[in-house]
Amino acid sequence: MEAPLALARLPPHDPSTPALSVVDMHTGGEPLRIVHAGCPDVAGPTLLAKRRYMRQRLDHIRRRLVFEPRGHRDMYGAVLVPSELPDAHLGVLFLHNEGYSSMCGHAVLALGRFALDFGLVPAPPEGAGEARVNIHCPCGLVAAFVACKGGRSCGPVRFHSVPAFVLVADLAVDVPGHGKVVVDIAYGGAFYAFVSAGKLGLDVCSERTRDLVDAATAVTRAVKAQFKIKHPESEDLSFLYGTILTDGKDAYSEEPTTNICVFADEQVDRSPTGSGVTARIALQYHKGLLQLNQTRAFKSSATGSVFTGSAVREAKCGDFKAVIVEVAGQAHYTGTASLTVEEDDPLRDGFLLK
Repeated sequence: MEAPLALARLPPHDPSTPALSVVDMHTGGEPLRIVHAGCPDVAGPTLLAKRRYMRQRLDHIRRRLVFEPRGHRDMYGAVLVPSELPDAHLGVLFLHNEGYSSMCGHAVLALGRFALDFGLVPAPPEGAGEARVNIHCPCGLVAAFVACKGGRSCGPVRFHSVPAFVLVADLAVDVPGHGKVVVDIAYGGAFYAFVSAGKLGLDVCSERTRDLVDAATAVTRAVKAQFKIKHPESEDLSFLYGTILTDGKDAYSEEPTTNICVFADEQVDRSPTGSGVTARIALQYHKGLLQLNQTRAFKSSATGSVFTGSAVREAKCGDFKAVIVEVAGQAHYTGTASLTVEEDDPLRDGFLLK
């Protein structure tokens, strides 16, 4: 019988380029690739400065993690970095096919489990109960709460958002191919345009994904061209991240409401979108369709996975009335890997196909 392969040994690779050690997870079907070793130091006195530094100096790391042949155009990544906030257990930079987002709810749900299981935070006394993980995201400090049994994570995770608010409601934009469309723009750590798919002549529950992506992309481009997004406290957060098409069922109900999020460069979120749920809860609360501590369920049209959300208390963001939103969902581990490059590989930094 042949000797077994020495799988713990790295394959031939460029010795001057450290391997990127990653843990892969998914939350509701949306992938997350967490870098826990091998990334060069990300310089900067603040997390937002680190985000700018990585975009300008270390973007090849993002491409190696997210792009083919190691990833795919809908891969999502997280690089753990130190935080300047004394209450934070960890800082994180979020990576996608176009760049660097300001918030990612599905990633926060996964990182809560990861932080507990990999010893970044202590387990509750006697190894059972709920551990709090303070995660410094580019949008601010987010608290994740992780159920624990036997010193390890178990069950769903929930998080409390940064203040979420409505930037503008009932904004009319001209969308090529669809005419004048009325959208809402809300913030849940990132800005999203919201519109019922029915207003575009589509059914979010049964339409081909490609048709939904094309429509959502057209809305995103129209909003960017016709309306200036401005966050009241930070220019770094002043951009439209994507468009969320809904089934139009915004009034409170015990039945799930379905949506699909298209963000970055036509990237499709497989989950219900944690920051999108946050923003949509803020929108429903703003319109009087939801009261404090009323829980709604949100279903992904892509995978059928469900997150829940509720507005737990009122807050402020600049002059905007806001709410803190609790979002809950289930994250799972899918594997680990050491990502290497060879010096003579012309595609070492990755590529994308459309």
